[in-house]
Amino acid sequence: MPRIILDEAAINRAITRIAHEIIERNKGVEQCVLVGIKTRGVHLAARLARKIEQIEGDDIPVGEVDITLYRDDLSHEHQDEEPILQGTDIPVDISGLKVILVDDVLFTGRTVRAALDALIDLGRPEQIQLAVLVDRGHRELPIRPDFVGKNVPTSKTEIISARVTEADGTDEVVIDQRSETSIH
Repeated sequence: MPRIILDEAAINRAITRIAHEIIERNKGVEQCVLVGIKTRGVHLAARLARKIEQIEGDDIPVGEVDITLYRDDLSHEHQDEEPILQGTDIPVDISGLKVILVDDVLFTGRTVRAALDALIDLGRPEQIQLAVLVDRGHRELPIRPDFVGKNVPTSKTEIISARVTEADGTDEVVIDQRSETSIH
């Protein structure tokens, strides 16, 4: 039975807290750009940008990165089908800027590694920071978020699903047990 660990109000509070932390750590957002990892990270990045604008009165550029071709599991999972590319769209040159990479759930770190590779192919940022709504642990790579909405210790038999209104019609983060057939 799925259990809600973040409801709409909790997600909004997390976005507000992360926005304040980004502003504080970077002493404003003048040399910053938010880049969401497709799909839900893009929506969270847009929300962070709106919140930062409310707090600071400054716009912050928002982009999106498609990691499809940078995934290290692409050849294993999709041997018989062509990957569907959604495109990367970052409205500014990231060279010399502080890029805040945004994702919904941080698990093994492989999605973030793929996003880092994609960003480095676009330019040489001054710094890359990572903001995630949920950090569930179980890292396989040495990747650590700079900004976290909620830490949720999990077992590998659990699934964390983040849903956002823009993509899913609702705002919530739920935890559930994997079915026996999906455990490797």
